[in-house]
Amino acid sequence: MNLLHSSDFFPSCSAPVVIEPREPQQAFPEHHHDFYEIVIVEQGAGVHVFNGSPYTLNSGCVCFVRDHDRHLFEQTDGLILTNILFRAPDAFRFLSGVEQFLPRERDGIYPAHWRINQQVLQQVKQLIALLMKAPAGDQPEEIALHESWFMQLLVQLWRGCMARQSDDQEGRLHQLLDWLQSHYAEQIEWSELAERFAIPLRTLHRQLKSHTNMTPQRYLTHLRLLQARHLLCHSDSSITDIAFRCGFGDSNHFSTLFKREFTCPPRALRGLR
Repeated sequence: MNLLHSSDFFPSCSAPVVIEPREPQQAFPEHHHDFYEIVIVEQGAGVHVFNGSPYTLNSGCVCFVRDHDRHLFEQTDGLILTNILFRAPDAFRFLSGVEQFLPRERDGIYPAHWRINQQVLQQVKQLIALLMKAPAGDQPEEIALHESWFMQLLVQLWRGCMARQSDDQEGRLHQLLDWLQSHYAEQIEWSELAERFAIPLRTLHRQLKSHTNMTPQRYLTHLRLLQARHLLCHSDSSITDIAFRCGFGDSNHFSTLFKREFTCPPRALRGLR
């Protein structure tokens, strides 16, 4: 596994934050680094495998990566993102309390993925444009200004994450996407979900496709197949058991869909372990 070093990304020891655009982000093998990272997804789709677990990315996703986390990108489809690199929450010269606006691990669970709406995304992009210019030299006022822009960005992300709990239609759609990420294996009736999240069924279909570039049923199948592939690589459960655990009623149908998605049958993937 690759280790990325801060010395290869930060131009000087005084640079508190570095911006690394990826337009587009290609598939990238598993790695970790000796700095922290915030990933802002602007367009496209892909899969972020974070500490061994897959998470589907689309516009408005925000990913927080610590210096000991393992992650990789795969199945990228026009994925445009910006990486915001910083040395550590306590490594700033003028800022304190940065960790207040970062995800907090509780009971061994680290909520690394957030969602923000398009309005917040545009506000964040304006701050990223300011952060693109690193401080010139070691002037305290320039470093302080640069750090203040970073804090503004964190606050915007924090507020944006809180806004996904709002009762407007976009907030309810984000809640639905988060719900599907955790309940993909359940029997899904889209009309019932539309009622549950108070989104008209036709609007649900249209907005889910707009956010994911897939129809709702195709997106659900995608989530199930991602988790099945993870279990094939990291468990000793049988292929049939994995198929049922991931929401597929028939293991033969599962194998057909799996091969169509990943170009190899489940049994071949297991043979690579």
